[in-house]
Amino acid sequence: MPDDGARPSGMPLSEKQKIAWLRLIRSENIGPATFRQLINHFGSAEKALDALPDLSRRGGSTRNLHITTLNEAERELEIAQRFGARFVGIGEADYPPALKEIDAAPPLIAMRGDGRTATRPSIGIVGSRNASINGVKFAAMMARDCGREGYTIASGLARGIDAAAHRASLSTGTVAMLAGGLDRPYPPENFSLLDEIYANGGVTISEMPFGWEPRARDFPRRNRLIAGVSLGVIIVEAAQRSGSLITARLAGDFGRLVFAVPGSPLDTRCQGTNGLIKDGATLITEAKDVLDAISPLVAPDLPLFSNISEPARHRDISEPRDDDRSLVANALGPSPVEMDDIIRHTGLTASAIMLVLLELDIAGRIQRHAGGKISLISNG
Repeated sequence: MPDDGARPSGMPLSEKQKIAWLRLIRSENIGPATFRQLINHFGSAEKALDALPDLSRRGGSTRNLHITTLNEAERELEIAQRFGARFVGIGEADYPPALKEIDAAPPLIAMRGDGRTATRPSIGIVGSRNASINGVKFAAMMARDCGREGYTIASGLARGIDAAAHRASLSTGTVAMLAGGLDRPYPPENFSLLDEIYANGGVTISEMPFGWEPRARDFPRRNRLIAGVSLGVIIVEAAQRSGSLITARLAGDFGRLVFAVPGSPLDTRCQGTNGLIKDGATLITEAKDVLDAISPLVAPDLPLFSNISEPARHRDISEPRDDDRSLVANALGPSPVEMDDIIRHTGLTASAIMLVLLELDIAGRIQRHAGGKISLISNG
């Protein structure tokens, strides 16, 4: 059973830093990976914000980059406070520990609820929105049994399996990841469930701005959060090409354990889970299967997760020459390539290439892929 008595220590951001972080992550073409590189290079979000226009110009952009203003950031902070929520930075105590470990973890998340619930070891449970009676029962059983052993249950507040997992873990701890802003939960029929989650010490988390209405393309991003906070993910009834399979794939990419519940080959809701088992996911029939596999991952001697921090000073890296920029840009194409390949092809130092890529990224000319690969966006 994991020890949930001790709360992780953290490095709190000052109010000024938090506003600067919010401005930076909300600015155009700034994602989590770019955010981290900017902090590492410039030493602080404030200095990075000052440098953005010049970086965009050097990257080849011919238009003004939208940089979130101080008023816009302060307004979102005010909305969050009125809603009873707060922003938590990746180095702060309430940030989910496992989420820090993933590639390009969100530097700042919006959170409402008891932060202690979010910092306990988590198990994700996701599945079909159009779930069967037996599927709902099994998901609830897994959530109750894992919750009794001290694990927080993470899911996405969707109909069916997600809702069953949240309800069954209300008394032991549950965390709901939202695809839109915290003030724009979905679907409407689970609003009462959301109230119960808050009333019982549960938590909601989102990396989207307040007021953001969830769209179809936002749900994979929510699934990434579910996989990221969890030591393992249980898939209960998932059709082919379903969002639950996206969660399973992301969990595998993050090195998490993936568990699948077998089902009838004649039920389309089980084709995805049966396929996961064929591909190597762990077949489970009871909570003990999950708990036995996950318990070694919460050993007290595991290394601490890494944080983003604002260093007291940053490395003084010379600005690349125009020839270097051309060399890197010409080496890229529509097919993703690895950083090591760019280094070998161009003969430039890693630090020079990283700065050129940062300029191209802020100018909106490259796309980042899983595993740190880079591709050029055509007609950028």
